[in-house]
Amino acid sequence: MSTRTVSSESPAQCAPAPARAKSIASSSPNLESVKQGRFTSAVVVVLAVAAALAWSYSAILAGLIKEWGNDPDYSVGQLVPFAALYMLWHDRANLRRVPPRVDWIGLGVLLLSQMLRAFGLFYLYESAERYSLIVAGVGLVWLLAGRRCVWSTKWVLLFLFLMVPLPGRLHNEIAGPLQGLAAAGAVVILEILGVSVAREGHVLMLNDRVPIAVAEACSGLRMLTAFVVVDVVLAYIVARPRWHKIVLLLAAIPVAIGCNLARLAVTALLFLCVEARHAERFFHDFAGWTMMPLAVILLLGLLKVLSFLTVSDNAAWPRSIRSGSITR
Repeated sequence: MSTRTVSSESPAQCAPAPARAKSIASSSPNLESVKQGRFTSAVVVVLAVAAALAWSYSAILAGLIKEWGNDPDYSVGQLVPFAALYMLWHDRANLRRVPPRVDWIGLGVLLLSQMLRAFGLFYLYESAERYSLIVAGVGLVWLLAGRRCVWSTKWVLLFLFLMVPLPGRLHNEIAGPLQGLAAAGAVVILEILGVSVAREGHVLMLNDRVPIAVAEACSGLRMLTAFVVVDVVLAYIVARPRWHKIVLLLAAIPVAIGCNLARLAVTALLFLCVEARHAERFFHDFAGWTMMPLAVILLLGLLKVLSFLTVSDNAAWPRSIRSGSITR
C-alpha cells in the first residue's frame, strides 16, 4: 500500500525565493511613504505653531522695531537678524551635514518661553517678554530640526539676544559709569594735549571759557552695543583658535571706550576752534560714522598681533624632528 505524505509547509513557505523577495521589495516603498507622510504632518504642525507664535508676538515685534528706530543706543538691534542669517550662510557647509528631524522636546522649550512671557506680563517686565521671543525661536528650531541642529547653531541663537535692548535697570547701571568714565577720560586726554580743563560733574570747562556737557548720549553706550555686535560676527567668521576668539570678544569693551574717548577729545578741540553747531554736527554725524571703521581696523590689528603670538605645532620642533630624521 502506498502512502502520501502531506507537506506541513504553508503556501507562503513553499513560494519560490524570488516571489518572497518581490513581496519584501514591494512593502519597502509603503514603509517609506508612511515615514514621509508622518514627517510632512509633523512639519505642518510645526509651521502652524510658528504662525501662531508669530501672530501672538506681533505686538512685541512692533515694540522692538519702534525702539530700534527711536533709541540710538540700541539701533544696531535691527541689524542682528540679518547678521545672524549671514553667520548661518557662512557656516552652511557644516549645517548641511546635520539632517533635520522633528524633535518634540522642542515643545518643552516653547512651553518654557511662554512661562517666561507670562512672568513678564504678570510682573510688568517687558524685557522678559522680549527675551521669551528668542527662547520661542530656539524652541521652534528644536521642534523642526532637532537637538543636533540647535547645538550646531547655538552661537547664532545666543547672538540673537543682542537684538533685545538691555533692561532699564541694567541700562542705567552701565550708562552712568560709562558717562563718568567718558568725562574723566576726556579730561586726561585734553590735559595731555595742552588744554586747560576744569571738571564739575559731567560738565567740562575748556580754557576757562568754553563749557561742554558730557551728556548720557556721550557715554559711549551706543558705540559699545554696535561694537559688540560687530565683534561677535567677526569672532564667529574668522578661522582662529578659540582663545583668539575669546580675546577678540573681550577687546570689544576697551575698543569701544577708547574710540568714544577719541571722539570726545576731537569734538572738544573743535569747540575751541569752530562754532558750537559745527562741533556738535561733527560729534553726532561724521565722528559716529568714522568710529566704526576705526574699531574694525583695531580689531583686525589685534588679530594680527595674536597671529604673531601663536606658534604652530611644527614650528615648535627642530627641523630634524619635523622631517623625521633624528640623528643619534
